[in-house]
Amino acid sequence: MVLIQNMEKISFLFSLLLLLVFGFVNGSPPKEAVGVYELKNGDMSVKFTNWGATIISVVLPDKNGKLGDIALGYESVKEYMNDTTYFGALVGRVANRIGGAKFSLNGTQYKLVANEGKNMLHGGPKGFGDVVWKVKKYKKDGPAPYILFAYDSYDGEEGFPGALKVTVAYTLLAKNKLSVTMKAKVVKKYTPVNLAQHTYWNLGNHDSGDILSEEIQIFASLYTPVDSQLIPTGKLEPVKGTPYDFLKLQTIGSRIKELPKGYDINYALDGTPGKMKKVAVVKDKKSGRVMKLFANQPGVQFYTGNMIRNVKGKGGFVYKAHAALCLETQGFPDSVNHPNFPSQIVTPKKLYEHNMLFKFSIAS
Repeated sequence: MVLIQNMEKISFLFSLLLLLVFGFVNGSPPKEAVGVYELKNGDMSVKFTNWGATIISVVLPDKNGKLGDIALGYESVKEYMNDTTYFGALVGRVANRIGGAKFSLNGTQYKLVANEGKNMLHGGPKGFGDVVWKVKKYKKDGPAPYILFAYDSYDGEEGFPGALKVTVAYTLLAKNKLSVTMKAKVVKKYTPVNLAQHTYWNLGNHDSGDILSEEIQIFASLYTPVDSQLIPTGKLEPVKGTPYDFLKLQTIGSRIKELPKGYDINYALDGTPGKMKKVAVVKDKKSGRVMKLFANQPGVQFYTGNMIRNVKGKGGFVYKAHAALCLETQGFPDSVNHPNFPSQIVTPKKLYEHNMLFKFSIAS
């Protein structure tokens, strides 16, 4: 009896030691706390949560100096946990769609977890936008305050091969600039990676109505046509002569009625592959705000919030269709099933790095 009691005492003390030294008991890591973090630089402030490494607000002055939040979102962090719109989330392992929720790599076919009919969208039902990220670094002060989130994706997560170490750094630079740096490194197995930042932008303020009167220019001469399920056909076609032509600044709503629901299409960006390039310019005449986006990815998904249906957001405001726009720089959708598209396969010798730079200003 004494021996059993001593063994129980030793077991308890050993578990306590593991908890104190390693932060876990019986091999199970403690749950990371979900919180809200803020960066400020000059007149600009951005709030984040480590649930999905999500941007939850972006506050900037308008032409009259009045501050306003230009990112759609929810009133509480808890609401992001039940979100189906991906408001502000960092999505992956593979953003956008994978046709049939399957692909082949090095002779092996991988069956993924479908979450949009028979297809996979934004990494599956529990993609990177629906997990808790660790806060690795958080510097609130100085000329370039930043926050660094990290997530370790396990081999087989949502059906994808290989363990993957992922980070995203958000940095607030001077003169109203937001830098986003996404990195991913495989541990052993080859795997596809396509991360995207999914903030919904409304330069007139998140609660100002639709974005159809805002103007946009997209620096892309080609786009990737899709089928009825929004899966690319594998072709590249010129934007000229189509409603997708935004080579010159035009109002978003000018030709939107020529499309079934609105814009939800990938553009093949002009410029050198892998190099930082102009992606888009968005202008809102009423507020005077201008957003310029630069990135190093081959594509950008232009989405006009077509599927938003009476979503209760910040301050109780109800978001409707076209309440915002998304500019998700990315690899081409379904690239794993189209050899002619730029490859998304990451290897132990090939680090994935996706850089974005948002520049906000007031129209002169």
